[in-house]
Amino acid sequence: MKLHLSEHEGFNIFSGYGEGYVAINRVRYEHNLIVLPDHIIENWQIESLEQLKAAHFDCLRPFQPEIILLGTGTTLRFPNPQLMKAMISSGFGLEVMDTHATCRTYNVLAAEGRRVAAVLII
Repeated sequence: MKLHLSEHEGFNIFSGYGEGYVAINRVRYEHNLIVLPDHIIENWQIESLEQLKAAHFDCLRPFQPEIILLGTGTTLRFPNPQLMKAMISSGFGLEVMDTHATCRTYNVLAAEGRRVAAVLII
């Protein structure tokens, strides 16, 4: 699906998504990644939701996101409850949704100037 948004200079925005991909600023990505308004972490080393641990989010600390949106693929799946507990204990706000909903929610929050991170399992 293409998202028809006005040009947003200076920050990353999802311009489309579909089965097995997302597009950021009209560039297609077909692998798991992390997107922030001013940065893209392409080499995020996670293969599946089941492997996800709190340490996988450590790369976000320097960016100090106020909220992390976890996109779990084509369907909403919740991570291990221990991960949720660890994220709350470490001060991260974590919202879990399917990847397409994550893209839409990220765009709204980024357009509002919020410090948001989209963590995507494609």
